[in-house]
Amino acid sequence: MRDAYHEELDSIGEGLVEMARLVGSAIGRATAAILDADLKLAESVIAADEKIDDLQRDLEARAITLLARQQPVATDLRIVVTSLRMSADLERSGDLAQHVAKLARLRFPETAVPRDLHATILEMGQLAQRLMAKAGEVIITKDVDLALQLEQDDDAIDLLHRALFKHLMDDRWKHGIETAVDVTLLGRYYERFADHAVSVAKRVVYLVTGEHADEIATPAPVEGA
Repeated sequence: MRDAYHEELDSIGEGLVEMARLVGSAIGRATAAILDADLKLAESVIAADEKIDDLQRDLEARAITLLARQQPVATDLRIVVTSLRMSADLERSGDLAQHVAKLARLRFPETAVPRDLHATILEMGQLAQRLMAKAGEVIITKDVDLALQLEQDDDAIDLLHRALFKHLMDDRWKHGIETAVDVTLLGRYYERFADHAVSVAKRVVYLVTGEHADEIATPAPVEGA
């Protein structure tokens, strides 16, 4: 019975890793769709969100069953409760990738992003995808130092987000109100996606240490990394 119990705990962790992989892929493909006005790719991202939702529902059901049948305590209880919260973060990340794809579909055959902002949006998409890949790695390795570094990595997304607003407020903006709204929404989607990746990493810190990430000193970046 205990072996089956721990196998189920492990399978919940594997499901979280799969969710992180799927939402990371989704934000990368949604970014390509929004920049290239690729309707087929946008539709594929929108449709694929159902698989992420299904995984989240399955993980939630299994976690609740474990709570009811096994009544875990201490570390095992932390694993189950924290896994529920991580699955919610990951499901919301998938929704944000879907929002990017839906905006691409809405503006097709045009692109929602002006040419002079393509590089910024591309960089935000790439950073968001890398952050989620790191979050997935943290789930697998339980590496507290790597988890704490994600918040530093998130600073780069925040800087790009602020740069978008600066561009929008410039008197030389010539792309109209509709495009300004689109870019504002996109910036928010990427910024929130990154926040969810950081939240997943912080929850792993709590899972491993029993302490909240904000209570632990952030490791200094490795020189040359």
